[in-house]
Amino acid sequence: MTPHEKPTQGEIFRFWAPLAATWLMMSLEGPFIAAVIARLPEPKYNLAAYGVAFAFGLLLESPIILIMSASTALVGDRRSFFMLRNFTYGLNLGITAAMAVCLAPAVFFGLTRGLMGLPQDVAALTHKAALVLLPWPAAIGYRRFYQGILIRNGLTRRVGYGTVVRVAAMSITAVILAVGFRVDGAVVGCSALAAGVVVEALASRVMAAGLVRGLKGGTKDEAPASAEKSLRPLTYADIWKFYYPLALTSMINMGINPLATFFLGRSRMALESLAVMPVVYSLAFLFGSGGLAYQEAAIALLGPGRESYPALRRFAVTLGLCCTVGLAVIAFTPLAGVWFTDVSGLTPELKRVALPAIRIMSLMPALTVLLCFQRAVLVSARTTRAVTAGTVVEVGGVLLILFAGVDGLAMVGASAAACAYMLGRAAAVLYLDGPSRRAVARIRT
Repeated sequence: MTPHEKPTQGEIFRFWAPLAATWLMMSLEGPFIAAVIARLPEPKYNLAAYGVAFAFGLLLESPIILIMSASTALVGDRRSFFMLRNFTYGLNLGITAAMAVCLAPAVFFGLTRGLMGLPQDVAALTHKAALVLLPWPAAIGYRRFYQGILIRNGLTRRVGYGTVVRVAAMSITAVILAVGFRVDGAVVGCSALAAGVVVEALASRVMAAGLVRGLKGGTKDEAPASAEKSLRPLTYADIWKFYYPLALTSMINMGINPLATFFLGRSRMALESLAVMPVVYSLAFLFGSGGLAYQEAAIALLGPGRESYPALRRFAVTLGLCCTVGLAVIAFTPLAGVWFTDVSGLTPELKRVALPAIRIMSLMPALTVLLCFQRAVLVSARTTRAVTAGTVVEVGGVLLILFAGVDGLAMVGASAAACAYMLGRAAAVLYLDGPSRRAVARIRT
């Protein structure tokens, strides 16, 4: 099946499945790394430092993260390839420079010690771990640009192959550092993340080589979708108009974790909450990963007149239900103890903090699927400003509920964060329902 044909449910599944496998493998990174750190010396401090460093890296990579959606939607000929590639490289350079400035000790410790109020030892561990992540944002931008080209041309399995390479590189790095070297657990985790992403970026470029040659030569390549021409030549102004709402969306969205970390540092049972939230969020992310994969799949499969919309919507509803039931089975049964204690390596004390939080977040996967489908419709229709507005609603809800839970109700930090994530995402889904329906109706008429 090629993109833009009217698909059956089975065809949607086959197109989506390799992308879902990719996100599933990525979602296992967090639990795996957390499990490694939990078995090294000083697990509470290192898990907390890793969680803060990871949130810091996510925030700084956020402007480039949705370049895959842009590449999937826009790269259809020689001109659009070169223009979006140059745009991506320029954005990568700017992000790396900004991260280097933020890692300067005066700036970094001003944020972590002064603003967040982290203990000195946790802040020092966090700085060492965050330094390792310096190449991470540019590597992510590079590989997501080429992955978008693969997805646009229906070669989703190659995206999955790249992630296999990434997970292998990450796992090998983590095991070697944990077993063979005396390295802090937080540094082990961030080194593994950085190594995996760099290797995957190189693999993605190699697997897209045939398509790139076709685009550079201005000829048809392996998949007919790449030869699709826009009505007029793409300009940098078009790219900026299309992408800046997506970059803003990602920056606001990625800011949720650092902001939540700030509140966790001031909450009841602060250190315990900082330690368990990477584990809790990773488990919720694991079951929501299918929805994240569905965003690019839906962008690629929605036809010019959105003929595929009913089938894609039906698949989204089924997928959301399955993902949420899967998480609930773990959260509300003895499997939760197996996951948090035997798999993640949490102590009984930390498990007691984590359990209420994951139960609160049990509906998160369904909300993620619906939100990503709504975003796919809006990106495909090139009405990306509504995506940004929905993210503002989500982040505003998260902040409001965190403030009420931590400062007003004195909740345990992990439970307050779980409530905030859930209700903020629900607010975004409700907000985007109208714009996404109007986008479909406008295109059909």
